[in-house]
Amino acid sequence: MGFGSIWHWIIVLVIVLLLFGAGKIPRLMGDMAKGVKAFKAGLKDEAEGASGSGSGDAAQPAQPKPIDNAAATPAASAVEKDHAAKP
Repeated sequence: MGFGSIWHWIIVLVIVLLLFGAGKIPRLMGDMAKGVKAFKAGLKDEAEGASGSGSGDAAQPAQPKPIDNAAATPAASAVEKDHAAKP
């Protein structure tokens, strides 16, 4: 029973049908097709944004907020906390 044998594929198909049922396979394939389309659209959008050929109206990615080390460390002294609180 080789990999390319028709009997191999028939047995695999029967096992898949027994495990998943005949009605679930089309739904799985449809979900997979939607995922592939969304992936391709994401790649296309990313490529357009990176090349700068877009209209410039695209939203910019959010910049991370700076970390306030004086407030983040529990052992910070009162002087450091007062200094961090002043504008």
